Amino acid sequence: MPFRYRLQKFLEIRIKEKEAQLKVVQEAQNAVVAVEKKIQENNKNINDTRLNMRKSDPRMYDGFDKFLKHLYEIGEKLEQEKIEAEKRLQKELEILKEKEQKVNVLEKHKEHKKEEYLYEEKMAELKNLNEIGSQKHFIRQRENKEQEEIEQNEH
Repeated sequence: MPFRYRLQKFLEIRIKEKEAQLKVVQEAQNAVVAVEKKIQENNKNINDTRLNMRKSDPRMYDGFDKFLKHLYEIGEKLEQEKIEAEKRLQKELEILKEKEQKVNVLEKHKEHKKEEYLYEEKMAELKNLNEIGSQKHFIRQRENKEQEEIEQNEH
């Protein structure tokens, strides 16, 4: 009879949960990358605005200053978003670690049970072989006795 792990369904459920959590972690990583891209774009806008400000008419400096102030505020908000996204990513990574640990525990348990099963199968097979060997031994003994009796009767 082949090995059947009695907690296989639980193992499969935990593996599915781990895979689902892995997707959540990937989404959180993508969110961090997206915010970082927005920050880079904002920084590029700031640099472009500064460059354009140097080339422009001094009467427009006031408008450029207001726009730069607006871009800096956006930058601060994006930095806050990045911090929040990184916190969420760390939280999701911790959850993923826990789920991986639960899967590993069940996989180790399964391996242990499989080893026990194989050991028990081996012991049962050895017991059967011993019984067969004992039966053959007694059959040979009986045949030898019968042979001796036949030889004694002939003499």
